[in-house]
Amino acid sequence: MFSLSLSLSNPATLLGSSSFPPTSCRKSPRENWSAKLQTIWAVNRCSKSLARYPFLCPHRLSLYKKADHDSSISAILKDDSPVMATIEEETENIGILALDPSLGRFKDHLLYRTRKYVEQKKLIEKYEGGLEEFARGYLKFGFNREKDGIVYREWAPAAQEAELIGDFNDWNGSNHRMEKNQFGVWTIKIPDCDGNPAIPHNSRVKFRFKHGNGTWVDRIPAWIKYATVDPTKFAAPYDGLYWDPPPSERYQFKYARPPKSDAPRIYEAHVGMSSSEPHINSYREFADNILPRIRSNNYNTVQLMAIMEHSYYASFGYHVTNFFAVSSRSGTPEDLKYLIDKAHGLGLRVLMDIVHSHASNNITDGLNGFDVGQSSQESYFHNGDRGYHKLWDSRLFNYANWEVLRFLLSNLRWWLEEYNFDGFRFDGVTSMLYHHHGIDSVFTGNYSEYFSVETDVDAVVYLMLANCLIHNLLPDATVIAEDVSGMPALGRLVSEGGIGFDFRLAMSIPDKWIDYLKNKKDDEWSMHDIVSSLTNRRYTEKCVSYAESHDQAIVGDKTIAFLLMDKEMYSGMSCLMPPSPVIDRGIALHKMIHFITMALGGEGYLNFMGNEFGHPDWIDFPRQGNGWSYEKCRRQWNLVDTDHLRYKFMNAFDAAMNALDDKFLFLASKKLIVSSASEKDKVIVFERGDLVFVFNFHPENTYEGYKVGCDLPGKYRVALDSDAWDFGGPGRSGSISDSSEFQVGHNVDHFTSPEGIPGVPETNFNNRPNSFKILSPPRTCVVYYRVEEDFEEGLDVSETATDVVAEVENLESTFDEEPEIIEMLSDEQTDVVAEEENLESTIDEEPEIIEMLSDEQEL
Repeated sequence: MFSLSLSLSNPATLLGSSSFPPTSCRKSPRENWSAKLQTIWAVNRCSKSLARYPFLCPHRLSLYKKADHDSSISAILKDDSPVMATIEEETENIGILALDPSLGRFKDHLLYRTRKYVEQKKLIEKYEGGLEEFARGYLKFGFNREKDGIVYREWAPAAQEAELIGDFNDWNGSNHRMEKNQFGVWTIKIPDCDGNPAIPHNSRVKFRFKHGNGTWVDRIPAWIKYATVDPTKFAAPYDGLYWDPPPSERYQFKYARPPKSDAPRIYEAHVGMSSSEPHINSYREFADNILPRIRSNNYNTVQLMAIMEHSYYASFGYHVTNFFAVSSRSGTPEDLKYLIDKAHGLGLRVLMDIVHSHASNNITDGLNGFDVGQSSQESYFHNGDRGYHKLWDSRLFNYANWEVLRFLLSNLRWWLEEYNFDGFRFDGVTSMLYHHHGIDSVFTGNYSEYFSVETDVDAVVYLMLANCLIHNLLPDATVIAEDVSGMPALGRLVSEGGIGFDFRLAMSIPDKWIDYLKNKKDDEWSMHDIVSSLTNRRYTEKCVSYAESHDQAIVGDKTIAFLLMDKEMYSGMSCLMPPSPVIDRGIALHKMIHFITMALGGEGYLNFMGNEFGHPDWIDFPRQGNGWSYEKCRRQWNLVDTDHLRYKFMNAFDAAMNALDDKFLFLASKKLIVSSASEKDKVIVFERGDLVFVFNFHPENTYEGYKVGCDLPGKYRVALDSDAWDFGGPGRSGSISDSSEFQVGHNVDHFTSPEGIPGVPETNFNNRPNSFKILSPPRTCVVYYRVEEDFEEGLDVSETATDVVAEVENLESTFDEEPEIIEMLSDEQTDVVAEEENLESTIDEEPEIIEMLSDEQEL
């Protein structure tokens, strides 16, 4: 047995950790963490500890003169300019170097990117009036109502001629030719007709332009707010729609945004596949039928996938064609607003899965159609190999381009202000951070892997601008990065020299569980390795942990429930028959894996739709290979709603996990101490906040009178028990009675005993000053909370005084032969009653008097 102590509340002792073996995921082939989190492995037998430091590059690497920039805007800044002098002053001190001195080796790189950020921000302030104003591009570009007409603008510097076509002019643009300015922006104003807009609401429009070889092409406007496709025509192209509903048809928000939680418990959901029926679900059906489920399971945040329009449904929403348009498969913009407002009314914050890492390669429907071979400075994308992602078959943005910055930053503001989203989950951040996009790359934790010529500084600067904008517009926003590399300072403030995300996804954790379930027998599971995998993260950079997400649910892979129970999920889940060993093990481990991931793996938690109850099928979008079937592209809610099926037990435990955090706020606590990870017993014991967690992964052994260490003395009771009947367990967890028989009951008190010398950890039990004994059945997890004293919960003063008076009267009759004792007791009674009467009038203002009364009662 060994002990691991992790304290997130003592940054002075936090050193380094290591990385994980190469793993794979949907978008990037590796997840390896460079951690600044303290890991001290204390071996009890020899009372020694082993500290693991990050392996750092031994040489100093300066990128100040090597990084490649091609921004024509930045060329106007010279080293001797007043602006540059100001930039030097503002970037002299980088806060993250104080947090992690190991980054000092790469100070030149960090200074360079910070100066680039400040430089770009000051240019925007100079020429656009500030970052927030710059991000109002949707009020200038695309279609906007102005006095007596509609103004349409499009950035297309490669176009030789341009015109606007649509239903309003019978697709003949000869009378609606556009004019081009020196910045490549085409403009036209279409006057109203008889006081009404010349372009009717919800009518089709397109941008027609001629490029250098004389060819005319039709494209959906880049800033279009809504786009649809004719569902009766196979592979039909999308049409942009002019969206400007009359006031009577505009959705009006009713509810304020819920307050930000320190620890988001996120329900990842895909609206289209959320129906029980084999069809695409709507925003309103999701709002009315699915949001209440999410709320009842005690999540506080819902993360919506596939909101931005994407012509290819099976891309899961990640090949975006129209960045400002909602996915029309599920409804209109007003329908999405209804969904978000309904979520806010239920107390749920709503995050959007935003894709700014790449764009669809689709020419007819998307931004790629504006690329006609021009230079990268006249395009949304880079030229050549740098502008193409070979694994995703998609286009890569040129983040140094002024109009690309306007487009993407305005896109963020649009979703925040038009739809009231509460934040974002940025997809594919690893691909943005590096020129190699994570392809064929292994991140070992060596800092030189993060700060080198492979780092895309332009993309880093964009992300810094994006996070600055988001938090300026909405200080309570939650912004999460999907990064598999573990780049240091990704989750630190921009003002410190960080990139500015609030959280990063702990993407190595699902791969660890998949490896265990596929490749290891139960008795081969390493408690040491599980703890290391779940706690290997950078101190002061928050993580959202998850055991599985949509990545693991896609066809060709398997969810945790599917890996555990496989085909028996289709025949062995009835409560009308005893569970098979496979089902019994599967449900038990499903609960344990998700719970320990939540409790130990991060400062937030995420679950993908349906995994909370062990949804049995993978996700298979309609495609030619499955006959365009929606059968596997749905969620079978009927399984969890059927009372005689065991899916309900996993769902109930998921709700209880979230409720536990609601009550005790352990995810937001900085106190995280792993006191034991026994390979022999297969037991992990740790404290999070003031809760004590005990996970027994042993497939057979029940431990009676098992001693667990804790911080605070007192009495402890069960707060959550995975073995309880309500969660499909046999109800074995409890305590040991005097006769050493099981006494199942969650109100049993577990009293602590002191261990060793106070303040001398090496004399304590597993480095903990107190301990108590429990019953720990196999494949169970039990959480214990410390019971507060009665007077701290509120004491009934009148009952206390009555009890004292009754005791005095009894003593008077007993000691008739001792009048002096009676007199003393009568005086005591009088004093107590008088004190009680005085307390009744002052107790609200002086709660500490309750304690004095309690002392009086004992006397």
